Amino acid sequence: MTSERECYVYIVLPGETEFVTAGRFRVSETRRGSPLGEFVYGRRYLGRPDAVEFDPVELRLSDRLYETGRMKGFFGAIRDSMPDYWGRLLIEKHSGHARLEEFDYLMEGPDDRAGALGFGQDLEPPAPHRAFNATLDLARLQTAADAVMSGNPRLGGSLAAQAHELLLGGTSMGGARPKVVVQEDHVLWLAKFGQPDDRWNDPLVEHALLQLARKCGLNSADSRIERIGDRDVILVRRFDREWVGHGYHRHRVVSALTLLKSDAALTDRSRWSYLLLADELRRTSANPREDLRELFGRMCFNAATSNLDDHPRNHALLARGRDWRLSPAYDLTPSPMVSVERRDLAMICGPAGRLANRENLLGAAGRFLLDRNEAKSIFDRVSSVIRTTWHATMRRFGVTEKDCELIRGAFLYDGLFAEKKRVL
Repeated sequence: MTSERECYVYIVLPGETEFVTAGRFRVSETRRGSPLGEFVYGRRYLGRPDAVEFDPVELRLSDRLYETGRMKGFFGAIRDSMPDYWGRLLIEKHSGHARLEEFDYLMEGPDDRAGALGFGQDLEPPAPHRAFNATLDLARLQTAADAVMSGNPRLGGSLAAQAHELLLGGTSMGGARPKVVVQEDHVLWLAKFGQPDDRWNDPLVEHALLQLARKCGLNSADSRIERIGDRDVILVRRFDREWVGHGYHRHRVVSALTLLKSDAALTDRSRWSYLLLADELRRTSANPREDLRELFGRMCFNAATSNLDDHPRNHALLARGRDWRLSPAYDLTPSPMVSVERRDLAMICGPAGRLANRENLLGAAGRFLLDRNEAKSIFDRVSSVIRTTWHATMRRFGVTEKDCELIRGAFLYDGLFAEKKRVL
């Protein structure tokens, strides 16, 4: 990395649609060559009566100089605004470089980035970008996404041009799967494309699983399916954007990874924990008891459907105004496994660690402000709904019988109900 890179950080405040300058972020190297991130809120911003914090745990409103040596010098709230694998791939294809510095990924990310933050080199913030592809462009965008993923440009095009088109459309919340933001009647949707080598129809299965979560009484993101030729695209409604007639409110979002002050590195995964996340919700949520009950229900749902991709970037806090609440559930995918005896979630979920087992989940009840009977009632309700309706729900939303058989092993596996389990 170069010795020093810096930018201004902008934010769209609650109830507003335009950016204001909030502070300055710098990444440099220490004398030992380690990355050092620094952030300071601007004095003018701190003087505003409507100023809000970037996140509730790390970058609280203060005139202090914040510093971090973690995550290559990037604070959690800033990292949450950066593209993940898919967005980075587009930026690389567009630039013609196989790998860029972290700061380049931050600055080259599209305007539609998750949450309310923006970044730039000028003290005065730019006007928010408001031109999005429409849902009728999905066929063209899917072709471009296929080309970028395969590395084979379509006839008459180039990977750089196709990556540019997808970047202009937006990539939003990160993740590995091809996606783009589209607009319909001033509603923004995250369109997620399937891939030719998918084992089953991922868009249909994800859509059905979001509906199944709702049947279990959980708060899941709105979604729908669009048919493009012989392929399906899932559209997930963005919960961090709201049209108000003259622009979009941009709601703040921070991932559980930021709340846990953790990283994606193997050395930091000891903090990937529902129990620690519950502790943070008790401190940060405007309604901790309700959010903790919801989080416990989602933990049970993930165990009962083998959603083993429940890592901390797939949980988030959302601030539609000043207060923080647990966001709707998103990125729900079953993972059928060969073993019927044991499944492990991505995060610690009880006294026996990551073991997705009823007894282990109930053993964590107190951390969610639940007594054991309340926790048992939630688990029994979730598992009963899944047992009696998962297949009918999949079929209702278009999942074929063949795909149902492929994912059957994800639901209510034998080891989920074992009374006791030795910790391995």
